[in-house]
Amino acid sequence: MVNGDGAHEHTEEAETKQDGTAEADGGEESNEQEVIVIQDTGFTVKIQAPGTEPFDLQVSPQEMVQEIHQVLMDREDTCHRTCFSLQLDGNVLDNFAELKSIEGLQEGSLLKVVEEPYTVREARIHVRHIRDLLKSLDPSDAYNGVDCNSLSFLSIFTDGDLGDSGKRKKKGNELEQIDCTPPEHILPGSKERPLVPLQPQNKDWKPMQCLKVLTMSGWNPPPGNRKMHGDLMYLYIVTVEERHVSVTASTRGFYLNQSTTYTFNPKPANPSFLSHSLVELLSQISPAFKKNFHCPAKEKRHPFERIATPFQVYSWTAPQVDHAMDCVRAEDAYTSRLGYEEHIPGQTRDWNEELQTTRELPRKNLPERLLRERAIFKVHSDFAAAATRGAMAVIDGNVMAINPGEETRMQMFIWNNIFFSLGFDVRDHYRELGGDAAAHAAPTNDLNGVRAYGAVDVEGLYTLGTVVVDYRGYRVTAQSIIPGILEREQEQSVIYGSIDFGKTVVSHSKYLELLEKTSRPLKVQRHNVLNEKNDSVELCSSVECKGIIGNDGRHYILDLLRTFPPDLNFLPVDGEELPLESQRQGFPRQHRHRLACLRQELIEAFVEHRYLLFMKMAALQLMQQKANKDTKTDTPAATDSEENSSNIPGLAQAKELAETLVAEDGSDPKSREVVLNACKAVGSISNTSFDIRFNPDIFSPGVRFPDDSADDVQKQKQLLKDAAAFLVSCQIPSLRIGISELITRCAKHIFKTYLQGVELSALSAAVSHFLNCFLSSFPDAVAHLPPDELVSRRKSRKRRNRVPGSGDNTAWASLTPSELWKNIASEAQSYYHFTIQCESVDQVVEKYNLQKTTLLREISVKTGIQILIKEYNFDSRHKPAFTEEDILNIFPVVKHVNPKASDAFHFFQSGQAKVQQGFLKEGCELINEALNLFNNVYGPMHVEICACLRLLARLNYIMGDHPEALSNQQKAVLMSERVLGIEHPNTIQEYMHLALYCFANGQLSTALKLLYRARYLMLLVCGEDHPEMALLDSNIGLVLHGVMEYDLSLRFLENALTINTKYHGPRSLKVALSHHLVARVYESKAEFRSALQHEKEGYTIYKNQMGEAHEKTKESSEYLKYLTQQAVALQRTMNEIYKNGSNASIMPLKFTAPSMASVLEQLNIINGIIFIPLSQKDLENLKAEVQRRQQLQELGKNEEPTEDSPLELEDKIPID
Repeated sequence: MVNGDGAHEHTEEAETKQDGTAEADGGEESNEQEVIVIQDTGFTVKIQAPGTEPFDLQVSPQEMVQEIHQVLMDREDTCHRTCFSLQLDGNVLDNFAELKSIEGLQEGSLLKVVEEPYTVREARIHVRHIRDLLKSLDPSDAYNGVDCNSLSFLSIFTDGDLGDSGKRKKKGNELEQIDCTPPEHILPGSKERPLVPLQPQNKDWKPMQCLKVLTMSGWNPPPGNRKMHGDLMYLYIVTVEERHVSVTASTRGFYLNQSTTYTFNPKPANPSFLSHSLVELLSQISPAFKKNFHCPAKEKRHPFERIATPFQVYSWTAPQVDHAMDCVRAEDAYTSRLGYEEHIPGQTRDWNEELQTTRELPRKNLPERLLRERAIFKVHSDFAAAATRGAMAVIDGNVMAINPGEETRMQMFIWNNIFFSLGFDVRDHYRELGGDAAAHAAPTNDLNGVRAYGAVDVEGLYTLGTVVVDYRGYRVTAQSIIPGILEREQEQSVIYGSIDFGKTVVSHSKYLELLEKTSRPLKVQRHNVLNEKNDSVELCSSVECKGIIGNDGRHYILDLLRTFPPDLNFLPVDGEELPLESQRQGFPRQHRHRLACLRQELIEAFVEHRYLLFMKMAALQLMQQKANKDTKTDTPAATDSEENSSNIPGLAQAKELAETLVAEDGSDPKSREVVLNACKAVGSISNTSFDIRFNPDIFSPGVRFPDDSADDVQKQKQLLKDAAAFLVSCQIPSLRIGISELITRCAKHIFKTYLQGVELSALSAAVSHFLNCFLSSFPDAVAHLPPDELVSRRKSRKRRNRVPGSGDNTAWASLTPSELWKNIASEAQSYYHFTIQCESVDQVVEKYNLQKTTLLREISVKTGIQILIKEYNFDSRHKPAFTEEDILNIFPVVKHVNPKASDAFHFFQSGQAKVQQGFLKEGCELINEALNLFNNVYGPMHVEICACLRLLARLNYIMGDHPEALSNQQKAVLMSERVLGIEHPNTIQEYMHLALYCFANGQLSTALKLLYRARYLMLLVCGEDHPEMALLDSNIGLVLHGVMEYDLSLRFLENALTINTKYHGPRSLKVALSHHLVARVYESKAEFRSALQHEKEGYTIYKNQMGEAHEKTKESSEYLKYLTQQAVALQRTMNEIYKNGSNASIMPLKFTAPSMASVLEQLNIINGIIFIPLSQKDLENLKAEVQRRQQLQELGKNEEPTEDSPLELEDKIPID
């Protein structure tokens, strides 16, 4: 086992060396600050591999030997080696040793790469690695959603790497060779929404063929006597030249043997071409292989295009990919994948032990915490992948149930040390709470609980690894297994909580002590409930939360589905009234189940809101006390203070006053009274300080409270009602959920049950039939029943019991479009209380101005459908849009915990805070530091790294370093494509930022291509009618103005004006800016009348909103004067020409093409970037400046964040 387990298990963290030294970005010069603080300084060693020149490698003492292995496997000249050891002065280095622990290893040491004998395991790893090299440019794994591959198309729009093109294109004036015309379907007003451009075909992706076939031979495994000659396995290979050869993998390497398809002759051929590496062997026998094979390291591609992502991302469309023979894939499917994890030979992984041991790692200092968090993250992403595979195997009927005698919906499964259960109400457990609907909602609630307790991370309190998978209409919960739980009855094991929703309840001092530590961060109130004997029992969680001590002695908590308090808007309770805000909107409403609970984010927002209220009230009372020292006044109650908020002091004052209160330590009775009143008013559980917590058992049907806590219970009820009202009156209005979202969610609910009755062989027919009923204008979509099932109905009856389906297997075929839309309308009514008065997709599209591609994308993403990428004719009334050939795959939709990198996150936040205060350099350093720490924990690919890179790029840009901004933003775009998806709203925004930096860098045509791509994606995802489209179109219009494409520019800018007017109202500052941008283009066209007309509109808005004296109003007024002069001059000239004909003396007119600088300035304004002059004195003035800008520069800010883009472009530097 020379190469250790590291061969492919650690690729994620080792793909880019995590200390951010030169290897991190495939050898670009890395930023100096990227060397992480906690690591000692690096040093250089020489590496000598067989048949190559020695080369230098920069390493750090913290690294393991294994990471050098990985570097060698990624280098061009050594990428085909896998089975080797590194030796220093003849001593083999241990793979898992840190470099600093190796005696004699120092600056300039020579490490030799020594070929080692193969074992069966090493030979397999070698073949797998060669296959990965051969496939590295082929996107089929990304389309098939395997091995954490995913798609990225950025390089198609930037012609490879931006770094090079920047240098290349700077020469000469770039304006001559730009073709600015976008494709027809991208222009404003176009109704066409083609699908094919979503995944442009990259010419580099048709890799040169190196081999026709490489598979395991049918002569495996070697017979005993050949084993004793060192044969490990046999391969069958067909070269491009059609030469069929049989290869022996032996302990010494690979050689040709004399076997053929039908005769076994394992003797070496003559010549045998014995080589230690398969690549060397193939290069000798196939000229085409030698010519076409090259290591991916040589490719022009950015390393981010091929590094594995931590969690699998699935694509909802794919081209028809050729299915080629692939030995490794075929072997995986039948061996390791179905019971064993690949890298631990002969045993499965004990997931629970791994998940819990990583939590127990020490965390006293930064290096320890990084190590711990990296281990936690790695085991979580491995567990999520294994759980997903297992859940699919369970639903596909490939796993034996542990209770095979019971009916299918009640079955439970264990596979690979993971426990799987289905989301059905099996033993009437949820009968009181809504049956199957509750059983379906419980797993996601439970997962949110696991996530919350995991984030609080209390030492000694353990949760189960939990993953929720929706696949083929079933919800599967995958959990790690508590040691010993399967051997005993649950009743004996539970020592805290209740197994029957509160009828019998027990408690335990150790659990109370552990849960007490979570009480404050999770806002859970300690409380008493009555058990079946009417004794009072103390809990610090909901009653369903069960405590079980495993055979490993650890304290586990499970069933965390009620960690957060219920949402009373969906829980009518007899005799209880909701506040008026809720009642006005028709709440409470009966819901399908009684498990609707408030999200953690809502609880946080509510508590924050109450805290501000608390501060303001205390301040108000103190001011009144000061003012009325002589006349006594009553302290106002809560309701007053909300109405009187006009005379409430500013928050800053309130905080100062409140701090003085705290400082006084409550000794002054007056201030004590103030705090007491404020506490009472906001519902704090303490009388001396602000502290809001919820009792999660309030309104739980089976729970009873002791009489002595009646007051507390009453208070808690009120608090819950207030939270429910806060949700509908404050939070909901700031979100906008689209009609298309509502419709596709209803369709998803129906699709779920629809799919449950479909057997595997009819799956593609059933899915295409459903999509036809949902989206096709063809009124009588008829399902194509696969013919063979109709014949063998008797046979299929028998088989059916194995898969958790029931009912007639062909019932799905009778669905009609009108029936489906009836069901969608009634679902919308019963689930969302929304009335859709439409009977067909065309009526819905017409009435709500939706588009079918958006609906198709939404339903596919929500349910895991993958369809063939081609143009679909939805509107034909003569034939359905989809056939079963168009349905390529159905993927799982997976929910799991995302462990966080806490230290990195703190660095990131402090960096943001510094930037907000105007200390850009310090902010930049902190964020660079955060980037290192994120890399350290997550490996190179992660959503949070993406946010980090985006902010860095923005800072680079503001500080004038355009090339660095480009490089960081390019990484952010690639990462967003890979980790979130190629058309995710965040990805679209990343494209826009990159376009801005390209423009600033003088790469105009690239900037336009990127903006056109962003607009195409935006049209596909949500159509033209969207507030964000205005910003995008303003960007495109400005760039086109800059390259003097005036007419085209006007089409985009006028569209932006229309959209801004629609969403922000005709008097908004955004609209004023839009008018100004349009006026500038008319000026460039010398159409002064139109220019004046638009600028006047803008001027009027500025004057009304900001007053005459404001600089914006003044600027506009100056520009109006200038336009008037130009118009007058033009008129004079025209008159002169009319009067005197050709011999008129004409005054030369100033027709100005806009300067790039002026275009860039406008681009910065609309994208909310302010430049900061960086002298010390100016920095002092910055704070005042930022506050002033905040008020006037609502121009650059999107006033209403839409639901799916939490990242707002702000006038300050953005916070994500």
